[in-house]
Amino acid sequence: MTTARTPDLEPARGLRRLGRLGLRVALDPVLTVPGYWIATGFGLAWGGLLSRGRLERTPSGMVVARGLPTWSYGRGGTTVGGVYLTTNNVTPDILEHEEAHVRQWKRFGLALLPLYYASGRDPLKNHFEIEADLVKGGYVKAPRRPATALVPGRGRQAAESKGS
Repeated sequence: MTTARTPDLEPARGLRRLGRLGLRVALDPVLTVPGYWIATGFGLAWGGLLSRGRLERTPSGMVVARGLPTWSYGRGGTTVGGVYLTTNNVTPDILEHEEAHVRQWKRFGLALLPLYYASGRDPLKNHFEIEADLVKGGYVKAPRRPATALVPGRGRQAAESKGS
């Protein structure tokens, strides 16, 4: 007895295999490394032009282009390759968040563009924003810690334990 194949499923399997192969090829370092440098070149050109040359380098090597007009980037700032474009949103937490995006650019190259947008515009659901840390990116507030009180002879302790 032979089992009949469902003809409708064969093209779908082939497309999935082709999609996996395409993703493997797109994420190959032969493509991602040049993609990162192309994006960084674009970020340097855009940031250098619009920030009037005020470019700084962080200890990790990320370039920060300050003083850009707000229409030239998204949200509080945008990382393109190894360049962070912003007006003046440069707190230590924000820089750490943006450095995570630099690592994403290095890992995915130009493939980051469609992958990022496929992940959605809502930062609370976007995989790349979540990976970069929503708290450090300023998208959500850090969870509150218990209040502390100074207890004579014991130093700082949690408020609920000061009575013991």
